[in-house]
Amino acid sequence: MRIDIATAPGSHPRPNEDWTAVAAPSAGSGGTLIALDGVTPPPNGDGCVHGVPWFTARLGGALTELSASRREMSLADALAESIRRTADAHRDTCDLSHPRTPQATVVMVRWDTDTVEYLVLSDSTLLLESPDGAVRAVVDDRLDRVPRSVRRQAAATDALRNAEGGFFTAAVDPDVAAKAVTGRTPAAQVRTAVALTDGAARWVEVFREGDWADCLALVRKNGPQELIDRVRAAESADPDGVAFRRGKPYDDATVVYVEP
Repeated sequence: MRIDIATAPGSHPRPNEDWTAVAAPSAGSGGTLIALDGVTPPPNGDGCVHGVPWFTARLGGALTELSASRREMSLADALAESIRRTADAHRDTCDLSHPRTPQATVVMVRWDTDTVEYLVLSDSTLLLESPDGAVRAVVDDRLDRVPRSVRRQAAATDALRNAEGGFFTAAVDPDVAAKAVTGRTPAAQVRTAVALTDGAARWVEVFREGDWADCLALVRKNGPQELIDRVRAAESADPDGVAFRRGKPYDDATVVYVEP
């Protein structure tokens, strides 16, 4: 088994709001991968006294425990219970009704000798490579379906956040776990799994430096940090987003490479 991880904040002094972990073995066999991308709060606050890094650490810790130790739970059920636990941990101190209460995108993968299970919620990406080299991107594209003109308006975007007809993130409501993109595939059909937060996926989605197969090949050959370094170079070459429009000049980036 090969596991390779790199993560970096988008800009200092803001802390890295991504969170990731790999646990192996998982319940005695295989492993589990978790990658979260915390949603940056607005300048006027999010109603929480703790902050996004606290939230992703609490959610990620619960996800790792449940997905690694409770193989009888589906990944969606593990996500629902982890959201519930995390909400309960700050329900008495924070305004969980705030539309920008701390929340995160989610990628989960769990594997054993027979099966690979996966879950994707919101705009992080999971790449699955088959033994013949074909690469499939597992994505939840609901945010991409929101018109760009709407996404440029914070209030309009927030009205679609965790709402039917909009897009979903892991925040307060456990029921959003049922909205995630999920699947199972025989383990023999998966040679490699790569989780990317959207800050790392910019190499493909924003800067168009290559396709998903090129991205996976780069990470395999040179490691996850190389992908992040290339994203940073592209961001620095266009700091004002003139050539490549994007929400932030720099973004937190996390890459997790696993050969089960």
